[in-house]
Amino acid sequence: MAGHIEDTRLADALSERYIAYAMSTIMARSLPDVRDGMKPVHRRILYAMRQLKLDPGAGFKKCARVVGDVIGKFHPHGDAAVYEALVRLAQDFAVRYPLVEGQGNFGSIDGDNAAAMRYTESRLTAVARALLEGIEDDAVDFRPTYDNEDSEPVVLPGAFPNLLANGAAGIAVGMATSIPPHNAAEICRAARHLIDEPEASVETLLTFLPGPDFPTGGVLIEDRQSIIAAYETGRGSFRTRARWTVEQGRFGTWTVIVTEIPYQVQKSRLIEQIAELMEQKKLPLLADIRDESTTDIRLVIEPKNKTVEPGILMETLFRVTALESRFSLNMNVLDAQCVPRVMGLREVIRAWLDHREVVLVRRSRHRLGAVERRLEILEGFLAVYLNLDEVIRIIRESDEPKAALMQAFSLSDLQAEYVLNMRLRSLRRLEEIEIRKERDALLKEKSGLEGLLASERKRWTRIGKELDATAKTFGEGVLGARRTEISVPPSPVDLSSAIQIEREPLTVLLSREGWVRAIKGHNLDPETHRFKEGDAAGTSLECQSTDRLCLMASGGRVFTLKAADLPRGRGFGQPIRILADLPQDEDIVSFLVLDEDGRHLLATEAGRGMIVRNADMAAEKRTGKQVLNLREGDRAAFCVAVEGDRVLALGSNRKALCFALDQLPEMTRGLGVAIQKLPVGARLLDLRCFSAEEGLVWHTGQKPRAQNDLAVITGKRGDQGKAAPQWMTRKAATKA
Repeated sequence: MAGHIEDTRLADALSERYIAYAMSTIMARSLPDVRDGMKPVHRRILYAMRQLKLDPGAGFKKCARVVGDVIGKFHPHGDAAVYEALVRLAQDFAVRYPLVEGQGNFGSIDGDNAAAMRYTESRLTAVARALLEGIEDDAVDFRPTYDNEDSEPVVLPGAFPNLLANGAAGIAVGMATSIPPHNAAEICRAARHLIDEPEASVETLLTFLPGPDFPTGGVLIEDRQSIIAAYETGRGSFRTRARWTVEQGRFGTWTVIVTEIPYQVQKSRLIEQIAELMEQKKLPLLADIRDESTTDIRLVIEPKNKTVEPGILMETLFRVTALESRFSLNMNVLDAQCVPRVMGLREVIRAWLDHREVVLVRRSRHRLGAVERRLEILEGFLAVYLNLDEVIRIIRESDEPKAALMQAFSLSDLQAEYVLNMRLRSLRRLEEIEIRKERDALLKEKSGLEGLLASERKRWTRIGKELDATAKTFGEGVLGARRTEISVPPSPVDLSSAIQIEREPLTVLLSREGWVRAIKGHNLDPETHRFKEGDAAGTSLECQSTDRLCLMASGGRVFTLKAADLPRGRGFGQPIRILADLPQDEDIVSFLVLDEDGRHLLATEAGRGMIVRNADMAAEKRTGKQVLNLREGDRAAFCVAVEGDRVLALGSNRKALCFALDQLPEMTRGLGVAIQKLPVGARLLDLRCFSAEEGLVWHTGQKPRAQNDLAVITGKRGDQGKAAPQWMTRKAATKA
């Protein structure tokens, strides 16, 4: 009502509207339907193209015509978004089984954009025809379009396993989906087995469907247990590598030829990335890379010299370039009730099979109704054929021939209507024979349809035959052959002996804001170097270019950086969060040179800790390694080099505890043990390792404190400790 004002809390109003927006994003844009694997825009594109009669055997039409129909009838959004969705359905490097056949420039694997929609043409493929098969037979529900002038399908019949075959990706509000493409024939075989063995495990299904099958090929190198776990939970990731071969040249020279690259990697961007790394001297074994691709990918990689092992050269590339990449698995989809949830492989296949049964039942009922209607008409024809003269007389003499025919021959309204509309040329003996043949065939078909609807076993037998036919149709030839090779994870390769890094002294500067850089030389004053406005000198480390550096974060995770990989020059360096996947809400606890023969004492603010060997703090991945596990509300606070045989801990409650170092366990990872028992609200303020023989140097420049000075605070690990002496609390007060 105009002028009506209703008081409501702002939080309630915002919450209500945001939830409505979030659900609209989830349901109508981002997540695919598990039954046909499509988002609304893709479904509308295929349905609009079908209405335009753009079948695989028909001619092409301009994409502008298709986009116009889609946004005019079904999808009230921008034409650019619709055209981009249509283009992707036609790109054979983006989708495993293209649903649209394009004519013209539809982009390339280099990341080139498609031509404008007024220049390109399209039509449906055989795969799209299978998805739409039976849509005119009441196979699915329809709903009104946005302007109530037309109707659109809620879901497609989906005779093709599109969700798994072509995969999906999308980001909604608070959730996302990422499903890799698979081989359609393998999906059908797995589904066929699930029909025969409804309780089959995911591990058994993976004997038929071993893993993703990306349109760009490549080699999958994930271990089998990780693959099984990912498909059971619906969450995980798959590691893929480029496919390469060695091509021999003259005089013992050789080059590496890359013929397939990981999925969703742009070839031009990949070459740029390798060129940038070469310029930064991070690929010392690589001399050059050339792109000799035509319609097929061909990247030529030349080594610095012929003595380099091809496997070693490629390993250096796999570690730092997109020639090796990970594809996330997050099978978050809309189920049959349009509820978003993460499904495992077995659930996804089961949902598709259940949808196929619903479609079979609906199509069978629709066909049965059509058969019964036709039989009714044929029975009427046969009734009048025996009395043609009487029929003609009634039509000529009666004012109401329809009613007279119904009364004279006991015809229904439908039968009488068709008799009156019958052509005179049909009134011959041969036509009567054809009608009887048609009636007998329809009676047989009716019996089969009734038996199918009455028997669940017969329905699943029919679906099994359909799966076999789909596997045969789309599992042969170039389109159906598996492209991604399933391999075992490669053995770890030690590159230290292959890559010779010139040893030189470096000073690593880590600013307070987290910018890191390496400067050649030692004994440098950090204060003499420039920093970004608002930033200042932080940690300074002297090391060699061959050293590895360890970074510990307040979340208990450690990261490893190579000194040789750090940015050099006169600039400000790079944010350390770019070099290591350090969460934004975590702080840097310690930055040190990683001597693998040493040990460190790691501790939290709550007073728990353990000793960890430096070798166990080395992390190969950018994501680091969780070493110190934390309880809720706790943070890592100390990383102290283990020296001597004593530990001294000081709490913010001004109590100190000294105990023997051997009371702390050495672990590779864990929660640690209690170092000092602290009251609620207190935290560990200081932590030292020292030698009882040499004494404790608490203040820089003062003489060491002997064991007699520490006797009053000496106890066992995990004690509360005693009141700290004044010479200790003065510094503690300033630190607190």
